[in-house]
Amino acid sequence: MGQPAQTAGNLSLRRILGFACNQGFVFFLFYMGSNRAIPIGSFNFERAELFGTLLFMVVGFSVLRLVPAKTRNALLARPMLLVYAVMGVLGSFIPLFLGSPSAYWLPVEGALIGLPCALLLATWGREFGETSTKISVPEVFVGSTVGALVGLIVSLIPIEGVTLVLHLLPIASAAALMAAPKAADHAQASAVTEAAAGGDTAKDTVLLSAKIIAGTALFGMAAGFMETFNTDPGNAAMASYPVSLLLFGAFALGTLSLLRSDGFGRGAALNKAYRLALFIMMTGYLLIPVPQFAESLVPGEAVVLAGYLGLSAVLISLFLVLAKLTATDAAMSFSRGFVALFGGELVGVAIANAFDYAQPGYVTPYSVVVFAGILVLFSYVFLFTERDFGSLSEIVTSTDSLEDACEAIAREYGLSDREGEILPFALRGRTSERISQELHISKSTVDTHLRRIYAKAGVHSRQELIDLSEAKRG
Repeated sequence: MGQPAQTAGNLSLRRILGFACNQGFVFFLFYMGSNRAIPIGSFNFERAELFGTLLFMVVGFSVLRLVPAKTRNALLARPMLLVYAVMGVLGSFIPLFLGSPSAYWLPVEGALIGLPCALLLATWGREFGETSTKISVPEVFVGSTVGALVGLIVSLIPIEGVTLVLHLLPIASAAALMAAPKAADHAQASAVTEAAAGGDTAKDTVLLSAKIIAGTALFGMAAGFMETFNTDPGNAAMASYPVSLLLFGAFALGTLSLLRSDGFGRGAALNKAYRLALFIMMTGYLLIPVPQFAESLVPGEAVVLAGYLGLSAVLISLFLVLAKLTATDAAMSFSRGFVALFGGELVGVAIANAFDYAQPGYVTPYSVVVFAGILVLFSYVFLFTERDFGSLSEIVTSTDSLEDACEAIAREYGLSDREGEILPFALRGRTSERISQELHISKSTVDTHLRRIYAKAGVHSRQELIDLSEAKRG
């Protein structure tokens, strides 16, 4: 129990508050506005503002995945972050001056908001990827919770114009990113992951990653259905969002307790959070057709949204875990994951409108609710299952164990950065030739560093070094 408490003390207030501002702005855009529809003949395409934002977010993430690494680094460089923040702020103010929705202005609004939001989110992925998942995962949950509560509190303050504060949140998000210290050399962490992810483990990670992405897309599609369900053009996009944000806050606090008791960033703890979020969503789907709950303070759609927000936090954590397990840039892991999540949401909004179009005269489209519930259940039962989460937990635990042992040995025996980079490969039994190929250095340089590691650690062979690491893991 002592390890989690120690990890919790290392959480960064800058990252938590900065990510809270980012998430608060997203919640504000998606759930706290109004349903702005575009007429297409005699039919109103609902949540057109959300559709446009999602579309350009998907475009932004896709661009990051397609461009060369040098271009990607330039797009995510610090000087650009303030530009993105200003774009997002300007885009969020368009509805205040535009009045009624316009087929000409909505794409402009979507581009001004969606593209910078995607790039800022990817930068947050890279920022979180610079630290251990035992730190970044609780920061994601705390930041998301604070962002939700900030949006809720500001919206409930009875002062005219106070919600304008929410429009400015991207500035604070970008400022937190720009205030980060220059990234240190994280080759050691990368080497730990690469060393841990070999053979069957690497294959399992690839398969799990594909399953997570497929499940994420279906979850996003179900969310898109519900964000278009039971709202009329010109009315609140999500009238019951205060209840959803409160329920999400309670979920996040419960999840933090699980993370603390089971180990921050561990697959087993995330598995429990995953099940809890899905349970909340499915409970909401069952409550929607019940009139007593539809008229109460806890309507079913509010429960569904709370579960989806909780699920989103779990998925973001999984994107970070996968980045560590595959030794990839977390910005790329975020891009891949959010293309699936927001792409699915985009499709969900479109299909929900098709359901509405097929039911003229506005008959409550419970078929949408049923379809959304089936998607969530299918993903849980057949795509990203309990067994998959168990496998992920084993891989994460093994990787964390090796990383902890390397950090302990490097700290206790004063290893240099290069020695710390070579250590995890040595502990996994890599030959000097293999290590030299992995790190692009000569074999003689590897042998020299290995001799220095042995001398500093007081061992005489590779096996004795492995035995030492096993003792540190225990």
